[in-house]
Amino acid sequence: MLVFAASDKGGTGRSVTSANLAYQRALAGDHVAYVDFDFGSPTAAAVFDVPAAMRGIEDRGLHSYLEGEVAEPARIDVWRQTEHQLLRTRPNQSGRLVLLPGDAGGGEFATGEDALQRCIDLLLRLHSEFDVIMVDLSAGRSYAVDMVLAATAHPRMRSVPFRWLVFHRWTRQHVIAAAGLVHKKHGIIAGGVERGHDEHALRAAIRFVRAAVPDPESPLWSNGTPAQAAWMQACDEALRRLAAEQGVGDSVVLGVVPLEPILQWREQLITEDDVLAKQIANKETLEALEEISLRLTDDSYWGRP
Repeated sequence: MLVFAASDKGGTGRSVTSANLAYQRALAGDHVAYVDFDFGSPTAAAVFDVPAAMRGIEDRGLHSYLEGEVAEPARIDVWRQTEHQLLRTRPNQSGRLVLLPGDAGGGEFATGEDALQRCIDLLLRLHSEFDVIMVDLSAGRSYAVDMVLAATAHPRMRSVPFRWLVFHRWTRQHVIAAAGLVHKKHGIIAGGVERGHDEHALRAAIRFVRAAVPDPESPLWSNGTPAQAAWMQACDEALRRLAAEQGVGDSVVLGVVPLEPILQWREQLITEDDVLAKQIANKETLEALEEISLRLTDDSYWGRP
């Protein structure tokens, strides 16, 4: 299954959450590919602690492949090439975890018919080889978003299942931006229909993930004043109303990742070791990531809103 990770704004936690979801699926035994189509900032390797590709690679990256400069993009075996001590000892029963990085110094570029066909070729090959393919897209209504909308509408890919995750933080601006990316005139749905997607099927394939969501009842805020606590509760209630009005309410939310201090300081994979041994990450965060990763392919969470 293809899973496209999108967001209208930067700073939503899209890449770090997507990487964690890929990691959780690999732990569960699935073969997982992570495709870094964030053309403006191909930094997924930093989350996986792969030093050779922190800002992309010098050759054979996804930019080079899509522009026809190389026949095949590079692949990085995360278990083998990571510097993360825990990941270097590949857990028993885990599946493959492979990163396809972008090019160092690459940026957004217009994608024509040749690039589209190469994208289709790549996605079809990955679909035949991996259980889950996580595709991290550039923020906003980008060339990357347009390209994969066109690719998944192509007759060659009609039998390949796909889903979209749209990430946003729990703020007024991010809720409005996420709704715009999906529902407005030039959003994912309108763009997909324009390229040949069935509107109802595409809507059913889109869910939202709220990242870095503060819990007003959390001990993190225990030193706050009563006035601050009341203000946070009021903001949370107002955001829930706004999300419902904008079409990004609870019925179309696949999951919520709580505000996690470790992710504010260092975008990284959250492991059981971080929770149990090091005690630097919260159990609730790990549980949320595990839950969302399972829901990715659980049809009971993907009924029409």
